[in-house]
Amino acid sequence: MTDIAVEARGVEKRYRRRVRDPGLSGLFRSLLSPRYEEVLALGGVDLALKTGESLALIGPNGAGKSTTIKILTGILFPTKGEVKVLGLTPWEQRAALAMNVATVFGQRSQLWYHLPAGETFDLLARIYELDRAEYRRRREELVERFELQPLLRTAVRKLSLGERMRCEVAAALLHRPRILFLDEPTIGLDVIAKQQIRGIVRELNEKEGVTVLLTSHDAGDVEQLCKRVVVINRGQVVFDDRVSTLRRRYLRRKVIDLQLRDGGDGSPPPPLPEIPGVRLIKASAMGRKLEVDTDQRPIAEVVSQMMAALPVADVTVEDPPMEEIIAAIYRDEAAS
Repeated sequence: MTDIAVEARGVEKRYRRRVRDPGLSGLFRSLLSPRYEEVLALGGVDLALKTGESLALIGPNGAGKSTTIKILTGILFPTKGEVKVLGLTPWEQRAALAMNVATVFGQRSQLWYHLPAGETFDLLARIYELDRAEYRRRREELVERFELQPLLRTAVRKLSLGERMRCEVAAALLHRPRILFLDEPTIGLDVIAKQQIRGIVRELNEKEGVTVLLTSHDAGDVEQLCKRVVVINRGQVVFDDRVSTLRRRYLRRKVIDLQLRDGGDGSPPPPLPEIPGVRLIKASAMGRKLEVDTDQRPIAEVVSQMMAALPVADVTVEDPPMEEIIAAIYRDEAAS
C-alpha cells in the first residue's frame, strides 16, 4: 500500500463565465450574442498528502480551496493535471472513491432537513451497503463519542448549528472513511461547539489514522488540528510548511479581550499594569482589548498579571484574523 493518500500534479482548472453589459440593452445583447470570459480557478497546483497526515489548505476567498477539494473528491474534473486519491482518479472512479472518503461542508448539509438524524444514518448505511451488525456497532460508537443520543429523534431543522455539525461529522464517519475532507467545518459555531468538533477530528486522526484535509478561515482550527499547512492564493501554492513554522512566523500576535466587573461604587477600574510586549488597542467603561507579542511575553503570564491587577469577569484570547496571516505570508513570498 502506498504511503501517499493524495497526490496532485500540475492541476489547473478554468471556467467559462457568461458576461453581459449593464441595463436592459445589455441583457438583450447577451441573449442574442452571448459573450464569455475565462476564469482561472487553479493555476498548476502541486499537492501531496501522506496517509494519516493532517493538512490545512488555507487562503483568501476565491483562492481555489473549495475547487481543490471538489476535484479531489471527483465532483469536478481539472482542465489539466493529474490527480490520484487512494490510487484512484476521482472523477473517473468516483463511486469506488466515495466508499473510502468523506466530505463535510460547513455550509452544506448531507443530512435530510426534515428527518431525524437517526433516520438519515439508517439511509446512509443502505447507500454505503454497510453490514447491518457492523453498522449498529459503528453507530453506537459514534453516538456515544459525539453525545448524540438526545438528538437522534429530533428533526435536523430543529437542531442548533453545533448539534447539526456533530451529526454531520458522525454521518460522514459511518462507513469508516480513510480520508476526511473538511471544508469550513466550524464556520458560525460558538467556542464550545468548535472545541467539540476539533476534539473529535483530532481523535480520529490520532487514534484511527484517518487522513485529514481541512480548509478553514479559523486560525484555531489550523493550529489545533493540523501539523502541516499549505497556503493557496490566486490558484497558486505560495506556502507549504509545518504549522509550527507558520505559528513561529505569523502567529506571534494574540489579542486578549477583558470584560471587567462593576465595583459598585462608580469608580473607574485600576490602570493597566505596564508589561513589555503588551499594547492597549481598545478601552471601554467595562472592557479592555490588548494586543500581545508572544515573543516578548507568554500569553498565560499576561493573563495572570491582568487578572491580578484588574477586576476581571471574563477573558477571551483570540488569534489574528486568518486574512491577516495569509496577507503576511503572501507579502513575504512576493518579496522573496
